[in-house]
Amino acid sequence: MKLQKLVYYSQVWSIVWDDDTLFNEPIEAWKNGPVVRDLWESARGRFRISEIAAGSSAGLSEAQKETIDLVLEFYGDKDAQWLSDLTHMEYPWKEAYGRGQNSIVDLAVVADYYSSLSPDDAVTAP
Repeated sequence: MKLQKLVYYSQVWSIVWDDDTLFNEPIEAWKNGPVVRDLWESARGRFRISEIAAGSSAGLSEAQKETIDLVLEFYGDKDAQWLSDLTHMEYPWKEAYGRGQNSIVDLAVVADYYSSLSPDDAVTAP
């Protein structure tokens, strides 16, 4: 669950800071928060990043790597439940989940919501 939330926030902040996405796969609003289904399927039953075969940082730009590093620096020490609770407080997941479980999180909603946050509002502890 933690990996999913870190991937979500990496995508979120890449959209806001870099005006670009990190990946093309849709993000779905699941009960425990945002999920990239392809990642979930490849990581299911695995508990270490090294056990997940797919993925490579080779195609990332320096800006994308910097964004991911900043996300990991800020969110990386938070536990999975904290991250899940945080996503549940934020409008993009609420809006998508309100349309039905597993609905796609709209990236335009993501961009509008997160770009409108002040630095003090950007992260509030659940």
